[in-house]
Amino acid sequence: MSSSTLVGAPPLVRSHRTAVRVPGAAAPYDTAHVTVRYPALPAETDVERMSGMLRPDTAAAPYPVVVLMPGINVSSAGYLDLAVALARRGLVAVTFDWVGELFPGQHGLTPGVDVAAVGPDTYGTRPTTPVLRPLLDALADANRGGPLAGALDLARVGLFGHSAGGTVALQSARPEWFPEVRAVAVYGAHTMASQQLGFPPGTLLAAPVVAPAMLVAGTADGVVAASAIRYGEEAGAPGHDPVERTWAEALPGGHGAWLVRLAGAGHMLPATPEDPTSARGFLEEPAQADQDHLREVLTELLVTFFAARLDDDVAADAALTALTDPATRPEIADARRR
Repeated sequence: MSSSTLVGAPPLVRSHRTAVRVPGAAAPYDTAHVTVRYPALPAETDVERMSGMLRPDTAAAPYPVVVLMPGINVSSAGYLDLAVALARRGLVAVTFDWVGELFPGQHGLTPGVDVAAVGPDTYGTRPTTPVLRPLLDALADANRGGPLAGALDLARVGLFGHSAGGTVALQSARPEWFPEVRAVAVYGAHTMASQQLGFPPGTLLAAPVVAPAMLVAGTADGVVAASAIRYGEEAGAPGHDPVERTWAEALPGGHGAWLVRLAGAGHMLPATPEDPTSARGFLEEPAQADQDHLREVLTELLVTFFAARLDDDVAADAALTALTDPATRPEIADARRR
């Protein structure tokens, strides 16, 4: 803790913003706008007070980095609480907004989905998101010079993905492509393959993630349920559980994989406030559980997971086990690890 930080006050978090070009994307849909949230020092000069641009607190630098991959048509503003919580724990949080092509002729907020890389003949040949490499390269540039110089540890990167953002994270975190990725957590995400891309019904794609992974799902996820038709299945049919299948069958063994279910949580849980004019939250039934409380549980779970895996924090690892104990945490409907 900085000597200038008030005792008892939450650590100060500030933002650095930049933009990156995405190779292969056609203008004007070729730019992602990036926000980096980091532990900061209080303002000490008139320039800092007038600009709001505050220096990183380097007491514990360089900090591990967690990149938040959004759901389709979900603004990065929805992940603000999670990003701030990560930064307060000493994990630099990176969000982005990219209006890009979702499908031919259709554009929207996207985590970056390279549809051509998810076909039966192309899957596994390259990452399924084209934005992650230029984003990490831009962070490396920021770490070499400028206000964030030396503050980032880009050898310790975590990925959090929501919905489609989680899918592309699971599909892209191959060590040969992204050797810096050391942990992956997703919410409401799986690797079932759409029939529209030419796959047979019920096809599950292998996830090349060798880093520790955590798959979190809500028991009231209406969006995943309604999407079963994409995979030639029926919502609610016996055996239709794409998240569990991904955890049990798609992830390589030996590196630690968690499956955690939150009781009564919906698909849009990580994003608050939810924008009712965007994304597909309208597919869900009215919530029966306290989504604000469950969001706090999810945030604590994710922050603890990344602290344990990126900081090698033994205490966080023990806390993670306690957080996922259904016997003492009624919010946890199920928790398994292999």
